[in-house]
Amino acid sequence: MNALSGGYLGDVTRTIGVEEEFLLVDRAGTTTPRAAEVLARCPSSLPDGMTVQRELRDTQIEVATGICTSFDELRGQLVAGRQTLAAACPDVRVLASGTPVLGSARPERALDTRFRAVDRLYAGITADYEACGCHVHVGVPDKDTAVAVVNHVARWLPTLLALSVNSPFHNGQDHGYGSWRIVQQSRFPGSGLAPRCADFSQWQQETARLVDCGVLVDERQTFWYARPSPHLPTVEFRIADTAAAVDDAVLQALLCRALVNTALAQLDRGAEAVSAQAGAAAVWTAARYGMDGPAVDPLLGKQVSAGIMLAGLLDHVRDALVEAGDLDEVHRLLRDRRTGATLQRLVAAAGLDAVVRQLSLGGNK
Repeated sequence: MNALSGGYLGDVTRTIGVEEEFLLVDRAGTTTPRAAEVLARCPSSLPDGMTVQRELRDTQIEVATGICTSFDELRGQLVAGRQTLAAACPDVRVLASGTPVLGSARPERALDTRFRAVDRLYAGITADYEACGCHVHVGVPDKDTAVAVVNHVARWLPTLLALSVNSPFHNGQDHGYGSWRIVQQSRFPGSGLAPRCADFSQWQQETARLVDCGVLVDERQTFWYARPSPHLPTVEFRIADTAAAVDDAVLQALLCRALVNTALAQLDRGAEAVSAQAGAAAVWTAARYGMDGPAVDPLLGKQVSAGIMLAGLLDHVRDALVEAGDLDEVHRLLRDRRTGATLQRLVAAAGLDAVVRQLSLGGNK
């Protein structure tokens, strides 16, 4: 992703950018290793600093927006990115789902040197791993500030996941989870809620320790759900499944920016401590039920409803949303909203082929 400028502490229109990962599937709905072909057919340069790039598997492709400040600008770039991918290869469907709906081509091992190292280290864990997420970058002034923000937002990350669940089906099966992607991701070291660190120096020590232990390929290869970006002046939120629709990605981005602005306004208070066990319980519950069941408040360590956690999140970030001019848009995006997982299951009444058609960018092919 291109560099995002962080701005100042009082910058309520703090820069945002989104990376969307998608699956490539053939006409039968099975993932197909066509990333090189799709990438070659995309324009050599995209407007507004947008990029298209490869992912771990050749059955995946990623499009990243440039630097945005308003939700209209972000939405426009997200729409343009999806249209670019949909037009790039006429006989390939680009699927907005966190996991393969119908089936997998059992993709070949990665060609990229770093991705080959990932395959060698994790062996069978990556053999069927084609998980796709929606990553949101929010600009901050520096790395120490990014670490402080990550500490502050931990309580609300499971709620962001619950809103985003969009992977109930994996290779033709419904495993009963809204986000099977998170279940797959939880098998890796360096996943879950990030460790609490005092500053970026301690953050580097924590990640370097995992590399020294031999469980990470390098310091960039963590799966923590929020982290200082390894290469940008941003906080990177990695909790959400790939969005079924552009509005779902916009909602994630606006809530993430509001969380960052709220954290920056409260840095002098210190971050509320979330226990590792309660945090893991909250993430698991969000992945299991999405917005259609219980939730766990990781700060209080008790079960509540998903609606209560969402109301708490909105109350927590309300001032930041108002100051950025995003409150009405967030309310609009939440009105009568169903998660991607809920919609997938409703469409699945007509068969999983119908789900693939529904999630394909640019409609049927």
